[in-house]
Amino acid sequence: MSYQRTRRIEEEIRKSISRIILEQVKDPRVNGLVSIIKVELSRDFKFAKTYVSVFGDTAEKENAMEGLVKASGYIRKELGTTLKIRHIPEIQFKLDSSIEYSIKVAEIIRGLSQGNQEANPKQEDKDDSK
Repeated sequence: MSYQRTRRIEEEIRKSISRIILEQVKDPRVNGLVSIIKVELSRDFKFAKTYVSVFGDTAEKENAMEGLVKASGYIRKELGTTLKIRHIPEIQFKLDSSIEYSIKVAEIIRGLSQGNQEANPKQEDKDDSK
């Protein structure tokens, strides 16, 4: 299969799973907490690794992942009605913490830049006195 076709199908699956979770999944463990980050299809299109970001603490993440695993059959069935491909892949949910990691890095950078801004006025005062 072509690389572009695979990427296009992955993106359609990602959009469809997001919409299904938002509009149709009734499990309270999943609603409002889950974002679909990325989908990777296997070469034979039988499996779709779905990377998920969950907002909350560890217990909320575990509950949301349990809810997603429970709802995976329903989500796959709904994908079958929306996608026009021969075989609907089995969905495997994987927890992705990249968003949390990037937020922590941004906070560290912000803290460092604020520290430098506090140091720079002192440096400028010395330059002004010359």
